[in-house]
Amino acid sequence: MCQGRDKMTKSQLIQKIAEDYDLSKQNAETAVSLVLSEIIKAMERGERVELRGFGVFEVRVRQARQARNPKTGRAVSVPEKRVPFFKAGKELRQRVDN
Repeated sequence: MCQGRDKMTKSQLIQKIAEDYDLSKQNAETAVSLVLSEIIKAMERGERVELRGFGVFEVRVRQARQARNPKTGRAVSVPEKRVPFFKAGKELRQRVDN
């Protein structure tokens, strides 16, 4: 069972793609970078990116609110902000669960 210690970095992903699909490491890196870049650009424009079977990337808005400074207890105004959000698709959830 994964305890949060196992991970795959971007460079490991690039290496794996290069090996599995007989690509040069440079071509694999270009492909991965282009896909990630386009997802980021779409999210910057506020667009939802839906990859069937994998999941959905979207931007959610967190409303402005009043919070407290834990050290002083004083009220602090937290402005509205946009945050990236990912929701795994049904197929991905099922494959991870098995």
